[in-house]
Amino acid sequence: MSDNTKLVAEKRTDFGKGAARKIRRAGNIPAVMYGHGTEPVHISLPGHDTMMALKQANALLTIVIDGKEQLALAKDVQRDAIKPVIDHVDLVVVRKGEKVTVDVAVHLEGEAAPETVVTLDHNSLQVEAPATSIPENVVVSVEGLEAGTQILAGAVELPEGATLVTDPEALVVNVTQAISAEALEAELAEAEAGIEREESDEEAAEAAEGENAEGDEDKAEGDEA
Repeated sequence: MSDNTKLVAEKRTDFGKGAARKIRRAGNIPAVMYGHGTEPVHISLPGHDTMMALKQANALLTIVIDGKEQLALAKDVQRDAIKPVIDHVDLVVVRKGEKVTVDVAVHLEGEAAPETVVTLDHNSLQVEAPATSIPENVVVSVEGLEAGTQILAGAVELPEGATLVTDPEALVVNVTQAISAEALEAELAEAEAGIEREESDEEAAEAAEGENAEGDEDKAEGDEA
């Protein structure tokens, strides 16, 4: 479930790229908090504590501004393309007892039957859950599953209080038969043979075009004579 991390923020009065760079140089992160019909509040968050808190997906945050506390979730986290730093955070205000819609990671556990391949078609599911108890992930067991087994979103067990938003017919896990080494070699050999045939056909076509071109030239010379 989501941890409730407390971050002491400061209100911002200066805006723009220059002001944001100044905040980041001081080791902090520019952010904006909005929601529930309130006016957006521009704030500065403590850099290290915020980065640690946002390592967990859907972390519930308590933002303290001028001594007053407000629950919030990170809606958008803009990260630097090169450096391991956060450039800006959009926070959405939430309240105790309120349900929110979030994407929750799918975690596979167990080993499927021998000679099978397990494919995770959906690495996350969208669920609705109380803001104060968002699941960190949902666990799907593939223990002993045979080839041909499929697990749909509607069959995934969700934590108490959470409901599925993703289409229940969406394929989450697909278990297929693993290809044997012999079959793989046969496929590769067939592919190589196909390439050789194509190259041979192309060479033959080029040779034929060359012969036709020579014939046309000879005919043209004969007509001129």
